Amino acid sequence: MPSRLASPAARRYTRALVRRLTAYPVLAGRAARRYYRTGLKMRFEHLGGFMQDSTNGSRAPSLIQALMPLFFLIVGLALSVHLYGENSSYGANQIVLLLAAGIAGLVGIRNGLRWSDIENAFVHGISVATGAMFILFAVGALIGSWILAGIVPTLIYYGTELLAPSFFYPAACVICAIVGLTVGSSWTVAGTLGVALIGVSQGLGLSPAITAGAIISGAYFGDKMSPLSDTTNLAPATAGSDLFEHIRHMAWTTLPSLILALILFTVFSLGAEPSGDGGSFAELDEVLTTQFNIGLHLLLPLLVVFVLALRKVPALPTITVGALLGAVFAVIFQPEQTMRLAGNPELSSGMAQLGGAWHALFDGFSVETGNEAVDSLLSRGGFNSMINTVGLIMCAMAFGAVMERTGLLERLARAVLSAVKSTGSLITATLATAIGCNIVAADQYMAIVLPGRLYRAEFRKRGLAPVNLSRALEDAGTLTSPLVPWNTCGAYMAATLGIATSAYLPYAFFNLLNPLIAAAMAYAGFRIIRQQPAATEAEDVAR
Repeated sequence: MPSRLASPAARRYTRALVRRLTAYPVLAGRAARRYYRTGLKMRFEHLGGFMQDSTNGSRAPSLIQALMPLFFLIVGLALSVHLYGENSSYGANQIVLLLAAGIAGLVGIRNGLRWSDIENAFVHGISVATGAMFILFAVGALIGSWILAGIVPTLIYYGTELLAPSFFYPAACVICAIVGLTVGSSWTVAGTLGVALIGVSQGLGLSPAITAGAIISGAYFGDKMSPLSDTTNLAPATAGSDLFEHIRHMAWTTLPSLILALILFTVFSLGAEPSGDGGSFAELDEVLTTQFNIGLHLLLPLLVVFVLALRKVPALPTITVGALLGAVFAVIFQPEQTMRLAGNPELSSGMAQLGGAWHALFDGFSVETGNEAVDSLLSRGGFNSMINTVGLIMCAMAFGAVMERTGLLERLARAVLSAVKSTGSLITATLATAIGCNIVAADQYMAIVLPGRLYRAEFRKRGLAPVNLSRALEDAGTLTSPLVPWNTCGAYMAATLGIATSAYLPYAFFNLLNPLIAAAMAYAGFRIIRQQPAATEAEDVAR
């Protein structure tokens, strides 16, 4: 790097950059480190622009300017849902997000940024979500190959035998919670057990939407409380607290939320009656045994995926291995279905098997059994099924990145902080900011990092221990992410489970209750850990 910069403004920017970099916490977790490496690279690219004596600063945005793109986004998304309902995520929402990003970009240019700054923000925002996009593609391939291989049909077959309607919803929540604790990944739970449990619920004539709520509640409980989870590592690292102290402190808000959720799921189960579609699934077991060779040996790929997750193998290679194992098992144990899926009787047996397995990976599985409900259940998956969802994530991340680059997100957060008076209002403001980041920035990592960075000094100033901040970041940042349709997590859950976010949102009881309980405890002053002023000063000196 050249030792002399092009202007005094560039030198001021460099000094500010150094101060900002030294303020970053030491992060734990692969995703957190990757996120910040990308962010630091982006900032040094901006520094290179300064050294070339290009536009070197911008005015701070006003509150009205910060609210403009947000107001447009809310109105646009409301109109999109009104006009297109559950289909709003198939293009209409993407247009709204891009237009809102354009408005935010125009505000930034009005305040002195260059168009290249806005373009770089687009690139940076999309690059942050690249890992999630490839995981989505891998999950689509996994679903297709696992249905063809008989893995999902086997789980559905035995699930309908073991899980009765009278306790199905709480049982699904508990099963997903246990597995989530074990593997530390809500996405892995939803992409494997979740898909099968949706099928079981349809086979029993129960509500897929309530089942999706139970799956997400259990999966996110496990994800939140597992030391293997990226977000569980990221929150204490951002706040400056200890990982296991953070997990113990979260139990005070998390366990009551789970208990209340299980009570609600039990109430829904006790009153559950087979829906109108239940009759269509009455012959499900017969259809499954006719179309597939069912057996417990087919669950081996599921076991492999869980073992890889336990050994902390990253999600993308873990799910990819599971998808490829599914293709291999399809060729070995479901040869007739595999050759049928190839759709070319002129191919030799070997090539037809290869073509069928390949087809399941990129275009999913499809079947015509004569039972429309069963066909709808089994005909899904494939790389191509995730393209629309990836497009939604790209547009959402671009909008969030422009909002951050133009300073509009920070301005909105400062407006919230200016109204904070008490400890309860500070923690509630943190919860609200994390939820807002999930809506605006469309990424749960942003919903943890940005509020943590904005409020960390205020928590120290008020003598509040860092675990109060890290718990609030997870109570809202982690748990509300699957409730936003265009958030990476909401888009993933909807695409993977095949249930629209708006449909399962009212039943994701754990995710809805936890932020409310956290806010109530904050105002009541219950389990709020404080630091002595001397300890706070010593911490500041140490940093």
